[in-house]
Amino acid sequence: MGMTGMVAPWAAAAPPTTGAEDGINISVVNLAAILLSLTALFAYLNHRFIRLPPSIGVMALALAFSLLLVGLGIFVPSVENTAKGLVQKIDFNETVLNGMLGFLLFAGALHIDLADLASRRTLIAILATIGILTTTLIVGLATYFILPLIGLEARLIYCLLFGALIAPTDPIAVLAMLKDAGAPRSLEVTIAGESLFNDGVAVVVFLGLLKAANQGEGSVDFAYLGTAFVQEAIGGAVFGLLLGLLFFYLFKTVDRYSVEVLLSLGLVAGGYALATALHMSGPIAMVVAGLFIGNHGRTFAMSDTTREHLDTFWELIDEILNALLFVLLGLEVLALELTTMKLGVGLMLVPVVVLARFVSVTLPVWLLRKRNMQIEKYTARLLSWGGLRGGISVALAFLVPQVVNGVEVPERRWMLGATYVVVAFSVLVQGTTIGPLMRRWLQLDRQPQGVSA
Repeated sequence: MGMTGMVAPWAAAAPPTTGAEDGINISVVNLAAILLSLTALFAYLNHRFIRLPPSIGVMALALAFSLLLVGLGIFVPSVENTAKGLVQKIDFNETVLNGMLGFLLFAGALHIDLADLASRRTLIAILATIGILTTTLIVGLATYFILPLIGLEARLIYCLLFGALIAPTDPIAVLAMLKDAGAPRSLEVTIAGESLFNDGVAVVVFLGLLKAANQGEGSVDFAYLGTAFVQEAIGGAVFGLLLGLLFFYLFKTVDRYSVEVLLSLGLVAGGYALATALHMSGPIAMVVAGLFIGNHGRTFAMSDTTREHLDTFWELIDEILNALLFVLLGLEVLALELTTMKLGVGLMLVPVVVLARFVSVTLPVWLLRKRNMQIEKYTARLLSWGGLRGGISVALAFLVPQVVNGVEVPERRWMLGATYVVVAFSVLVQGTTIGPLMRRWLQLDRQPQGVSA
């Protein structure tokens, strides 16, 4: 995957779509203006009237806006067709994976203290690796046995693909609630640390499974997966460290915050592109580089003025891109053309995904407690119900091809719909209920009673 569209990734060439967009001619600048204007409007309305966590609020408003357009389309078809045409011009996969993801991961890693991360390294490492694999297997196998019961084709390799793409979590909304609820810092670090690394691991697993599916293999090529993991994940980590060292030196040789902020932008944009070109994991490289710059770079290579401006800049980048991403998620329902079948499959798989997340979190927490690791009460429940899915899952679903070796891939139809339904459920239902549940659990946690998961 190349780095096309880094300046305006939503302008990348979209995959084949229906004829809804015929006759629509819009420039990159105007398309970007529409997206930014809608994002700003939804952010204002949410903050002024609804007061949900920003990411959840803007997605809810974007989804409501999309459904309103669909409703208007019953009476004025041109309204819905125009909206669909505009949304279908956005290559969601390219926008998220090769546009936003590197910036979001770098911004998240930049503000994590390495000492805090090290204190939870075992739990985070298990959740981001074994946890991803466990979720992939549980969701994949359950999907493989459930879908034939309702007459849908479900080859194992594509069911495992669905398990891999739905495994990574997005912590943005939950982290904000944790801070408001006065949760222990270790919980914040665990949730943030896991999400930073599980994105990269999930992408590696997904791409390995996708290669097997595209070659028409009946079984998973574990040798390839092992090689891909070493090259992509470990290679990405080493590459990210080298990037961090290089830009650490560059930061040390200048003392002008505008130049240093620009250098950080170059690190992410150029570093992600180069990692991808070298077949290494760009997400993991950005996490490692962000951790290095955010800790060693912040301490030894930056003045107080630079630190202040760099932090402010990347906090804004993080908030703006997350708002854009969740607005895109809300609007994407226009392009997916959800049917009763797709909605039904998605709703059937929601409890499967939630249960798989609970198992993949509870087992490591239980085992580590048996080894006398101090883990707060209700950590497993917080990580499970707070494990929201986000744009990366939808972006990976769009990578599943419509045709392989001249043969249609029927699984793609239910995969796109089911992925969107699971993501929407996690954001709109889990995201809006985790706050009250979190406050209740944390209140109970402070009471002197027996240990609970």
